[in-house]
Amino acid sequence: MKSAGAKVVLIYVMLCFIWGSTWLAIRLGLESLTPLFSAGLRFSLASVFIIGLMRIRGVSLQWDKTAVTLYLIMGFFSFVIPFGLVYWAEQFVPSGMASVLFAVFPFFVAIFSFIFIPSEKIDLFKIAGIILGFSGIVIIFSDAFTGNVTSYLLGMMAIVLSAIMQAGIAVTIKKLGKQLNPLSMNLVPMAIAGISMLFIGWMIEDLSTIRFDAAAVLSIFYLAFFGSVITFTSYYWLLKKINIVILSFIAFITPIIALILGFVFYNEELSTRHFVGSAFVLVGILAANISNMIRYRREKLIKQ
Repeated sequence: MKSAGAKVVLIYVMLCFIWGSTWLAIRLGLESLTPLFSAGLRFSLASVFIIGLMRIRGVSLQWDKTAVTLYLIMGFFSFVIPFGLVYWAEQFVPSGMASVLFAVFPFFVAIFSFIFIPSEKIDLFKIAGIILGFSGIVIIFSDAFTGNVTSYLLGMMAIVLSAIMQAGIAVTIKKLGKQLNPLSMNLVPMAIAGISMLFIGWMIEDLSTIRFDAAAVLSIFYLAFFGSVITFTSYYWLLKKINIVILSFIAFITPIIALILGFVFYNEELSTRHFVGSAFVLVGILAANISNMIRYRREKLIKQ
């Protein structure tokens, strides 16, 4: 039991770090590639990696009615539309503001899971954790609220819509996808996303500006294998193991990881508000887990 719990914690931490580092990888790749074409390459290559992993591990693609329905829903509402909205919005919305807006994700996960999965307990500790975590993100990126917000209001709405879609898909997978292998769950949606985004990028972007230098290639391979295959496969595995609201707190942690990596690799400033905001996030995570810790303590006492 302890080893299983340690595995969950290790994978959770790994997800936070890798998804936090993808912002740096995307930034590196966009110095040479256009946004949608870059995303299309990322997901197309990721689907190729998944095929290889499925063959190595002897995992077959599941084709029952529920699986096919989830593949299609995930392909468009977890990848194509949400990622398309975010990529489009970030042409107008500062990255700090984007992080704050997408941090509404845990709120909607809590709402959707309360409505559709009553067994996923949403207690006062988890609600307090969400509020504290969101407050921390607002503090960290408070400087992003300067300027004329109305000039990128549509972009802000696009990011919030993306977060709502992702929350809805997470709850849908939690409710209906228990029988699916995490690798099988990834393959078709990522293939749909890769092909769709390559086509859209080819249609609307100026591909004459792209260049496949070392930075671009490194970015695409990292985002495809680590930022897509490893992360989403692990995420879907964790969905079956832990409370979905606790899992959604990754949305609060990844911006902090991105800040640290920006400081290390791009000499970006870390100020007092970054540390204060990060403390709020960490306290929020602790608060959200209090009920789990109490329950674990009671179970341990009962066994003794």
